[in-house]
Amino acid sequence: MIDLRSDTVTTPDEAMRDAARDADVGDDVYGEDPTVNQLEAEAADLVGMEDALYVPTGTMGNQVAVRTHTERGQEVLTERESHVVKWELGGMAQLSTLQVRTLDGGERGVPTPEQVREEYVEEDLHRPGTGLLTLENTHNSKGGVAVTPEKIDAAAETARELGVPVHLDGARVCNAAVAHDVPVERVTENVDSVMFCLSKGLGAPVGSMLAGSEEFVERARRNRKLFGGGMRQAGIVAAPGLLALENVERLSEDHDNARLLAERLAGVEGLSVQDPETNIVLVNTEAAGLTADEFLDACEDAGVLGTQFDTHVARFCTHWDVDRDDIADAADRIGDVVEG
Repeated sequence: MIDLRSDTVTTPDEAMRDAARDADVGDDVYGEDPTVNQLEAEAADLVGMEDALYVPTGTMGNQVAVRTHTERGQEVLTERESHVVKWELGGMAQLSTLQVRTLDGGERGVPTPEQVREEYVEEDLHRPGTGLLTLENTHNSKGGVAVTPEKIDAAAETARELGVPVHLDGARVCNAAVAHDVPVERVTENVDSVMFCLSKGLGAPVGSMLAGSEEFVERARRNRKLFGGGMRQAGIVAAPGLLALENVERLSEDHDNARLLAERLAGVEGLSVQDPETNIVLVNTEAAGLTADEFLDACEDAGVLGTQFDTHVARFCTHWDVDRDDIADAADRIGDVVEG
């Protein structure tokens, strides 16, 4: 089976397993786990922030950030197809008692400065005001598009002029940096906080990082505890995360494999393929007379796994557990599914 459902299916290599076994550990809630402390320091350096916090999942990282930046009842400006809206169980409402005002970020999934100004609400006697702007890079629902640093800057700087903090859901921000051939900190330099995942393309088995100012992280640490994310001898899972930070440049291999898969599938009659910018390939199956669900069931029977994104849109995601031979094989199998 060639598993292209997500880069979350990556399995740790032997070096990561060895690092987990040999990790120095302590009680992280007391700040005494040396491996976690090292991971947080190195992660902060990677994204150009003062400090960072190790969290079990990306969703927790985003929700801790939202809670830390805002006051109850405030509005959050966010792109209408963003992960924090579509895939986090209404967490902003459930966990932080916030209202959400969505913006149409277009094909790139990023709001313009004009949209931020227009949708901003000033606090007064009747309205709670805008408390946060969230951005996403890469944008999952848009097919892993790598938003340029300049577009992130423009939206973030406008929010800052209005006194609104900015959180970046950067689950795959390292993919965005590699796609634009810039340091990761260039993508994040104008936001107030960023979450990025260790357990996707970087290959760690567990964990994400939430970074920001020292003051922000201090408050976020309390909210992590509130949300049940306080861990004890977490160095066992943080040690593979340290190795994951060394895997940023190799993400280009996943991008190359995504382009290969897209090129091969674009030649299959009935399939329409969005040109990938990172490691996500979106395939429209409507012209083949198949729903995405039917298409993916047939792909699974042929030994390839993907995920449904819309009625006629399937997603395939490349990662370090599949090489170019796997991708070529997957393309052949998928072609046979459609063309018989």
